Amino acid sequence: MSSILRRLQGGNLEVFKFGMYIIFPIGWMYYFGTNLDDRFSVPGFWPTTEQSHKIPLEKEEIDRELARMRMVDAVRREKRQQREALEAQAQAESSNVE
Repeated sequence: MSSILRRLQGGNLEVFKFGMYIIFPIGWMYYFGTNLDDRFSVPGFWPTTEQSHKIPLEKEEIDRELARMRMVDAVRREKRQQREALEAQAQAESSNVE
């Protein structure tokens, strides 16, 4: 043991310590394994290309998408106005009853 300590004096000790600092975490990961991709991956987490949005690139596609979005907004606006009219009518009837 003392012969090992005599050889590990000065610079040799620093090289040995540096080697241990490098080898220990690598050996730990090799022995216990990281395997993080298999452990923590969630299959089906990211949407497929069919499920995700398709960004229009051509002018015609952009115009069609804008027309579709405007149509959806118009339908929502119409439904909201009908709902508000029904609520206003219900409030008017409830105030007339009292």
